[in-house]
Amino acid sequence: MNVRVAAVQMRAELGNVQENMKRAKNLARRAFKEGAEIVILPEFFTSPVAFSPKLLDVPQPIDGEPAKLLKDLAAEHSGVVGGSFIAYRDGDAYNTFILAFPDGSVFLHDKDQPTMWENCYYIGGSDDGILDTPLGKVGVALCWEFIRTRTAKRMLGRVEAVIGGSAWWTLPEKRLPGFPDKLHDTNLEIMRETPVRFARLLGVPVIHAAHAGEFEGGMPLLPGFPFKSYYLGETMIVDAEGRVLERMSREDGEGFVMADVIFERRKPVESIPRGFWIPKLPIQLRLVWWYQNLHGRWYYRLKTRPYLRRKFSQS
Repeated sequence: MNVRVAAVQMRAELGNVQENMKRAKNLARRAFKEGAEIVILPEFFTSPVAFSPKLLDVPQPIDGEPAKLLKDLAAEHSGVVGGSFIAYRDGDAYNTFILAFPDGSVFLHDKDQPTMWENCYYIGGSDDGILDTPLGKVGVALCWEFIRTRTAKRMLGRVEAVIGGSAWWTLPEKRLPGFPDKLHDTNLEIMRETPVRFARLLGVPVIHAAHAGEFEGGMPLLPGFPFKSYYLGETMIVDAEGRVLERMSREDGEGFVMADVIFERRKPVESIPRGFWIPKLPIQLRLVWWYQNLHGRWYYRLKTRPYLRRKFSQS
C-alpha cells in the first residue's frame, strides 16, 4: 500500500494542554491540506514530560478532548491521524497512543514501560503494540520502546509499518557529576540512529514524530537541582531499508515532514541484537534509568495515583 504520510515536530509547552492541542491541530491540518493521508503527532502531544508538578494536571480522560481532537481531525480531512497523551482510565494513567480513522474507529496502544521520570506520572500497559487496522497491521512504538529488543521481537514478521514518536530529552545545562560533556553527543547519536535502525531490524518503514522544545524541571531525589534542557527532535520518515526519506532536526523547529511510503514488509537487513537494549547505552544512562524507574514507581503510588483518583472522582 502506497500512502503519503506526515510526521509532526512540536515545540510544545510543558503542562499547557490546551495550547499544545491547538498547536497539534494546526500542524495536522496543514499537513492534511498539503496532501498527507496519514498524520502522526509526537508522543505526549498534549504536553511533553519532565519532573515537574505541572505534570499532575496533564492526564486527560481516555475519551476526553485529546481523543476527540484526533477523531475530529480524521473525519474533517478524511484521513488517519495518531498521537499519544497521558490518558486516565479505570483508576490509572497510561501513555496511550490513539490512531483515529475517518469512520470514527480508533485503535489504541499503551506504552509498555515508562522511561525514567515518566514513571512518576503513568504506568505501563500490556498490549503488544500491533494494531490490526484498515491500513494493515501497524506497529506502534513510543520513544524508548524503539530501543528495546523486546519491542522489535514482538513486531518482527507481523507488521507492515511502524508509527510513533518520542519526547527524548538530553542532559541538563548544569552538568551532573560523572556525566562527561560527550554524553550529550552520544545521546543525540543514539536518537538519530534509532528510527533508521528499527526500520532495518524489521524491514518496514518507520514514521517517527518528535518534540524539539525547551523545558525546565527538577531532578528526582536531588531537590534544588534545576534540570533545564530540551528535547532532541529528529522527526523522520524512513523506508523499509533504513533510508531516511525526510528528516527534521531540532534546529528546524516546529513543523512537519512528508513523504510517500509503501506499507509492506521486506526482508530485514539487520538482525535483532541480544540483550535488553538495541543500542549500547552508556553506563550513566543505564544508572539513571534504574534509579529513576524505582523512584518514579514509588512517586506514582504515593502521589500521582491518589491525586488523579480524587480529581477524576470529582469531575
